Order: sequence, then C-alpha cells, then structure tokens
Amino acid sequence: MSVTAVENVRNFAILGHSGSGKTTLTDAIAFKIGLNDRLGLVSNGSSVSDITDEEKVRKISIFSSPFTGEYKLGGQSYKLIFIDTPGAPDFYGQLRGAVRAADSAIITVDAVSGVQVGTRRAWHICKSYNLSSVAFVITGLDKENADFHKTLDSIRDAFGVNCVPVTVPVAADKIVNILDTDTLPAELEDIKTSLAEAAAETDEALMDKYFSEGTLSAEEIRSGLLSGIAGGSVRPIYCVLSLKGTGMNEMLDSICRLLPGPGKRPLTDADGNAIPADPAAPFVAQVWKTAVDPFMGQLSYIRVFSGTLTNNMTVQNNGNGGKETVTTILQVNGKKQTGIDSAGPGDIVALPKLKNTKTGDTLAAVGTNTKLPEIDYPQPVTYMAVTAKTQADEDKISVAIHRLLDSDPTIHYEKQAATKEIILKGLGDVHLDVAVALMKSQSNVNVLLSTPKVPYREAVTGLGQGHYRHKKQSGGRGQFGEVYLRVEPLPEGETEWFLDETVGGSIPGNFMPAIQKGINETMLAGPIAGYPVQNVKVHVYDGAFHEVDSSEVAFKIAGSRAFREGMMAAKPVLLEPIMTLKISIPDTFMGSISGDMPHKRGRVLGMEADEDGVQVITAEAPLAELFKYSAELRSLTGGQGSFTMDFTRYDVVPGNVAQKIIAEAAKNRQEEED
Repeated sequence: MSVTAVENVRNFAILGHSGSGKTTLTDAIAFKIGLNDRLGLVSNGSSVSDITDEEKVRKISIFSSPFTGEYKLGGQSYKLIFIDTPGAPDFYGQLRGAVRAADSAIITVDAVSGVQVGTRRAWHICKSYNLSSVAFVITGLDKENADFHKTLDSIRDAFGVNCVPVTVPVAADKIVNILDTDTLPAELEDIKTSLAEAAAETDEALMDKYFSEGTLSAEEIRSGLLSGIAGGSVRPIYCVLSLKGTGMNEMLDSICRLLPGPGKRPLTDADGNAIPADPAAPFVAQVWKTAVDPFMGQLSYIRVFSGTLTNNMTVQNNGNGGKETVTTILQVNGKKQTGIDSAGPGDIVALPKLKNTKTGDTLAAVGTNTKLPEIDYPQPVTYMAVTAKTQADEDKISVAIHRLLDSDPTIHYEKQAATKEIILKGLGDVHLDVAVALMKSQSNVNVLLSTPKVPYREAVTGLGQGHYRHKKQSGGRGQFGEVYLRVEPLPEGETEWFLDETVGGSIPGNFMPAIQKGINETMLAGPIAGYPVQNVKVHVYDGAFHEVDSSEVAFKIAGSRAFREGMMAAKPVLLEPIMTLKISIPDTFMGSISGDMPHKRGRVLGMEADEDGVQVITAEAPLAELFKYSAELRSLTGGQGSFTMDFTRYDVVPGNVAQKIIAEAAKNRQEEED
C-alpha cells in the first residue's frame, strides 16, 4: 500500500452487542475494499475475521481482528484501518484494547432488537477511554420485523437526540446519503432537518445562517458535522444491508468525509502531555493486543500514535525499561500477513518475536520517556480449578498458563495454598473453556476444569486456655517443654499477635521463637477443618523447662499442642470469603435477580440506574455460591446481564453449612490417611 497522508487515515473499532452484525459488517467492508475476493460469512466459517477454530465452531468473535485497506473517494485515496471486536461479555478485555487503539468507534445496532446491553456496554467503554467520535450502524434491515424508525428512536432514547441519520433506507433494497439526495420521502424530511440542526449547533456562523435562511447547503452541513463528530456533540447513524452490499458505499464515503483522522482525537501520555500525530515526531506506540501465531510465535499488535516505525529500528519499552529491535513489521488482514517497510500515526501493525514486551506496554524511540496510560482491564468473575490430564501435562502446565497470560490480560492465575489447587480466573465459563482450548493448541497441554474448593479460614470468637506438657524419656537425653497460653480474637487494626507474658524465667527467652514456630505451623491447618487460621492473638503466660532435657523441638511441639487446645476452647468458627457483586441488567430482570440472591445466601445492598440507563444491583454473597453465576446470570437474563465481582471480607459460615464443610474435611482427611 502506498504511503497515505495522516489526514486521510481513518481508524475505527466496530463494537456492539453479540449478534448485532459486527463481523458481518467487517466482512462486507473487507470485500468492498478488496481485502477478500468474496464476501465472507460467519455461518459457513468463511469470515475474514473469525479465523480460529474456536470462533468457527462457536460462531462468535473471540478475538479482536484488525484490518487495513484502501478506499478511493473523489480522486483521493483513504487508508481504512478497522477492528472487529467480540460482543460477548466473556471477551470484554479484547474490546478494551481495541478501543484504546482506535480514533473512532462504530457501534452496530440490530434493526429488530434495537439497543441492547452490549450496545450500552460498548458506549460506556468509549466514554471511559474518552473516545468521543462515535457512530452507529443500523444492521439487519432486511430481517422480518425490522423497523428503521423504531431502531432510530431506541438509539436516540439511549444516547441522545444528537444521534442523527446520515444514510437512510428509502426502499427495501435502497439506501441513500441524505446529503447527496435532493428529494426524500415525506416521512424522512424531519430527519434531514435534524441533520441540518445538528450541524448548525456546532458553529455560530452556521447557526446564524440556519436561523436567517432556514437551510444549509450539503457542504455546510458536512462542515458542521465534521466538527461536531470530532468533538462528540454529534453522532452519525448509518444504515446498511451488509450481505447485499447495500449502503456500503454511502457509509464508507461518509466515514472518509466525516470521521476524524489521527490527531483530531486529543491524546495525552500518562503525565498529561500531548502526543502529536506527526510522522516526523519521536516514535510512540502502545501494544494493545498480544497473540500467539502458530508460525511466527508471539505477535505484539501495536497502534502507532506518533512518529514512524521502520524495519531494524531499535525501540525502548517504557513499561520495563528494556530495548527491542524490530526486525519485521507485519500488516495483518485476517490470515494474511504482509511485510511492510514502515508504519506511521494511525497504523495498526504486528511485531513478531519481541523478547520482553507485553500487552499495555509503551514502545518509544530510544531516549523518549513517553509512557501511555495503562489499559484498564476488567477483573475476573469466574474461577475454575485446573488439573493436568497426565504427568507429561503436569510438567508443562506452568509454561502453558504463563503463555496464556501473556496473550490475555483478563486471565488470572493463582496457586491456592490453602486448597493446594491451581485456580484459573476469567470473565465467564466460555472464556475459560476457550483458554483451555488455547493451552492445547499453543502448548499441547491437556487440562481439566472443575469447580474449585473454597479457601475457607478458621478463627475464634472467644477466650480459650491452652496447656501442654511435652515429656519424653527413652534412654539418653529426654525431651521436655511445658506451655500455658491464652487464645483470643485479634482486635481490628492490631498486628502484634504473639505475646511473651511469662515472668520469673518460667520459659527462657531463647525458646520463645520455637513456641511461635510451632503455633505458626499449626495455624496453616487449623483444628476445625484443616484450613488456615487468621486473626487470633496468643498470650504465652507460663510454662516450665528442664535444664538438660528442654530443647527447641520440645517447646515447638508444646506450643503447637497448647495452641490447638486453646483454640478449640475459644469458640472457633469457620470463615468464608464474601464477594461484592455489581450486576448490570435491563429493568425487566430486576425482580428475577433480586429474588435469586437469597437462594445464594446473598443479600441485595442497593439498586440504582447508571448514567447509561442500565440498572445496577449491588449485592453480597459467599464465593461458594458464585462459581457458576456467570452461566446462571446469562440464563436468567437471556445473555443481557453482566457483573463484576470483588472480594470484600471473610465472614462466619452459618452453622448448618459449617457442619457439612467440617464433615467433608474430616472425610477427606480420613481418605488421605487410608
């Protein structure tokens, strides 16, 4: 592709609710600008965007896919850079990276379903990343029960009356650009008026002319829209029949004329300094996605914000301070990878085999300390235990998981000491299923997922006395150590939990560390059900020793046994992790979700409507009841609900539940001993 002036670059992400036609629109654009010699289809696995086996089988987008092509308009050549993104909440992290890499967003809205939760989610993420240039594309107008006017109203109700159609359907198979059409059906004249009014409101001179003459020329309207769209005060709406190609030229023409190029979106680094979209400025880019290619290995996808990247250029990673040599620059269009000589502002390219670079890192010219803000990824909401199928898989599982983490920042990994399990955390059950498939394809590791054990804790609620005399005589030197202690709850805010309160030298000071060590080891597996003990305070107040037979080992044993006795006398309880949930749902599901919480031993703390009109329920529930909540919420809301989950505290397990847990723990211990 020839070098394109920065002002003729259009970089946009395609977002929307799952099933609203994002990938179909991507295929239609790719076909229209010659990236594919036939129209790809999701239904038969020929889409240029959904190219992995998992995407083809599930018929959903899992990964964000960038494309770059050329479009001719009025004798000028425009470079179109666009990113197809997943709509399913399980792959929300891919959406965030794509929005960081884009200058504009196009949100698809299905003409039958209208604005959905995923539509609002896409809108919200654009706002959170200050992506003010947002357009809407109404898809599916050829479906049964499709309604352009009803869909238009739903967009305006959700996102404001400054959402104005630029292309509209005038017949079943005809879509026109309002600004290129002299006569419109009577029912669309009001839409043309709203377009002129929106343009006039962006400029005082245009406003004066509109009030005085009652009309604006097409070029004047475009001028006003160009300013309004860049600033976020106007949001254009387009209509397409993607599978038929109807409305594609009208939409692409308008994108080139109206959407802003690089530099029109104000961009600053982490310190608030402006970053110019200037090919001659120092190079600055950010890694917004990392993928593992079966032939090239790790690919780091970058968005160039400033300067020019060339082959064999050395850049510095301002995330970790290291340096990388760029040996190859790839322009990626689906399965096709093309080597190019350079990349400038607005470009999205892939760099293979960077040694120590991860998603979110800023790459810059050597000597340039610019660092872009981190990409904010959602926290996991679904936890699963991972076990290897064979010993060979066990040996490779750690490497496979870390390779997975490098390519997906929304996957988290934890070795749970209390339960001795490896926990994989993600944004949903489908997300983790895909992660397992990737471990197989990337690292040839076979693993099984299962419901994790809950990391319970043990604590005390009262005061208990403990005493143990360790005395052993079997010929030769004996063992002797005696400890008296008290166990009680550790007051909130205190950190000193082990106190030596002995007097008169009943226990020499050199044996106190051994007593504390014995207690520490016992706290790793408490006396109730073998879970770690927390928030206890221990007072060692008396004891006895023998000048010859006492030893550190003897006092370690005495301290351990005395603590166990004292804890059992101090009204011990089992604690469980309590999570705070923020559940986002449409109004119609409020009753179902609120009514479901008590069945999970949870409680609703409050309800409110967020700024995008979605209802948000704040609730608390034990982690033990939430391992399958992602799938349950999807079932309850028909896929329209989403939630976040954060640990808030440990709380006492109810007696009837605790009895079952303690009995299960005793059974497991017995099986291990047998």
